[in-house]
Amino acid sequence: MASLFDTPHTAPLAERRRPRRLADYAGQAHLLGEQGVLRRYLAAGRLPSLILWGPPGVGKTTLALLLAEELKRPFAMLSAINAGVKDVREVIDRARKQAGTILFIDEIHRFSKAQQDALLGAVENGTVTLIGATTENPSFEVIPALLSRCQVYTLEALSADTLRNIVRRALAEDEVLRKIPVDVIEDHALLALSGGDARKLLGLLELVVESTPPNAAGRVQLTDEAVQRTAQRPLARYDKGGEMHYDVISAFIKSIRGSDPNAALYYLAVMLEGGEDVKFIARRLLILASEDIGNANPNALLLAQSCFQACTVIGLPESDLILSQTVIYLATSPKSNAAYTAIRAAQAQVRQHGVHPVPVPLRNAPTKLLKELGYGQAYQYSHNGPGNFAYQEFMPEALSGTRFYDPGDNPAEAKIRERLRQWWQEKYSY
Repeated sequence: MASLFDTPHTAPLAERRRPRRLADYAGQAHLLGEQGVLRRYLAAGRLPSLILWGPPGVGKTTLALLLAEELKRPFAMLSAINAGVKDVREVIDRARKQAGTILFIDEIHRFSKAQQDALLGAVENGTVTLIGATTENPSFEVIPALLSRCQVYTLEALSADTLRNIVRRALAEDEVLRKIPVDVIEDHALLALSGGDARKLLGLLELVVESTPPNAAGRVQLTDEAVQRTAQRPLARYDKGGEMHYDVISAFIKSIRGSDPNAALYYLAVMLEGGEDVKFIARRLLILASEDIGNANPNALLLAQSCFQACTVIGLPESDLILSQTVIYLATSPKSNAAYTAIRAAQAQVRQHGVHPVPVPLRNAPTKLLKELGYGQAYQYSHNGPGNFAYQEFMPEALSGTRFYDPGDNPAEAKIRERLRQWWQEKYSY
């Protein structure tokens, strides 16, 4: 089989430096290290259908190529930007004649429902092994039927040390750059402007080296000033695909959690001016409404949901008003993380101790035998009790009296605490 990596020497540096072996792949040790899940798949000689989710330039395409090369499998590639249902079906038809075909779809989040539907049968019956790449959350952008047939793996932005190693190796090994004597005096601007994107990093490195005149000693000196002069960009500019993307969204969420609407609006403006996807912002507000406000103000989730729907329908520029209204409301709302801590405590109980038997009175009794065994017999219908409440045991016996939900310190949840205390008396110590 011909190599998947044939590259002319005139190709851009980022393409020339695409790793040819898995051993040369940079980053993603959580997937490709000795105990990494993809490493284990390769050792077993098999590969499930995958969705690779991560920011631009972290190696999603390269990883797909390397996986196919390692397994010696036929490889087909489509881009969701210009491929249609007809192209998908043609690839599937060819795959029926080439067992084990890996089909890589770049930017799979851009595929319509009809295009994704066209993949289902071939993925399910193994005609193709799908590898989809996306910068968007696949839970929102990939149809559930296709998502359920794939494993989702997150690729992380490349660290500063990884980026430095990529630069060092490019200068030492590339057939063009190694002929140019380069001294790396400073690399802060080069790394910062790359935003964790190896493709952008190498493109900028190539431009700087080629456009910077050598000094009296005939050497090119790579400095922050030379990088910024070449890039024609200030360091502080927001990059929605880079490291600052994560810093700003983090500050945005923490400002709302900290009840500072002014700081939250500033970071919202930074993201909007930087071209951030409004649906990405609105999704984060949806999560925050439950995680940081919850039942302190149940309307927060309703407004966040309305905000997401409105942003999806309207888009920019008018969505900035809807986002502004929602951000101000959430930032000035009472806060509670009680719903978050409650479910995490319950999940920890299940993970650490397993699942306890359901109390017999609560079990379903669809057959005569189960009824004879007492399933459901002692259950008290709550609506028959005073105030629509009947005191009884709902927890498995081993967990009787265990409290996961602790209402927050706010007026709304203070009322919830009082109701729970009236219902359950001393059972849960409310």
